[in-house]
Amino acid sequence: MSGRLVQRAARQSVPSGGMAVSINRRRFLATGAALAGAAALPARVAAQAIAWSSRESAILAVARREVERAGAVLWRRDIVGIADFGVHSSIPRFHFANLEDGSVRSVLVSHGTGSDPEHDGWLNHFSNLEGSNATSRGAYITWEWYVGRYGTSIRLGGLDPSNNNALSRYIVMHAAEYATPDHVARWGRLGRSNGCFAMGPADFREALWHLSGGRLLFADRLGIS
Repeated sequence: MSGRLVQRAARQSVPSGGMAVSINRRRFLATGAALAGAAALPARVAAQAIAWSSRESAILAVARREVERAGAVLWRRDIVGIADFGVHSSIPRFHFANLEDGSVRSVLVSHGTGSDPEHDGWLNHFSNLEGSNATSRGAYITWEWYVGRYGTSIRLGGLDPSNNNALSRYIVMHAAEYATPDHVARWGRLGRSNGCFAMGPADFREALWHLSGGRLLFADRLGIS
């Protein structure tokens, strides 16, 4: 990572407005058990296991919190999409959080041109305005899939004042070749969308089958890595 990226990463804010992940007693005890078990492992292996467990726990905690906040509006509560725009676009920052088995799978996702005018891979700001071509923060409900301008896409409904123009702005999930590992390998960052959640074709197929149909998608600058 270049010096500039390290500096930008250091400036990424911790979730604001009550977005920080709290640690409850159960999670504290679970973390303690993990640390005790890891003590018997080689130092390098133990460190990797603890880091992964902490990252998974933070993502799943956000998913549970946002599902509870959304309430009965959701049709399904098993899998949640978490888009962490506090992370550079070259890093997998869209998380499929499975609340039934506790697993997390992370893939690449693009942000909007209006959120990154410098095109350096960092999301600088959110916007809910028509014509901004920016990414909006907040909770979304995933609706049905349809075939449109970007091929097969998943329609989204914004559930917060910060993203309630999603439908009129045509903010959707769709596949894009500029959101693939090959694009990162060539340019060091993903391409930008018009505010949509664009993924590589293979990853979008997973979203199509496992995240559409009334599930939750939540986007914010979380900075979980």
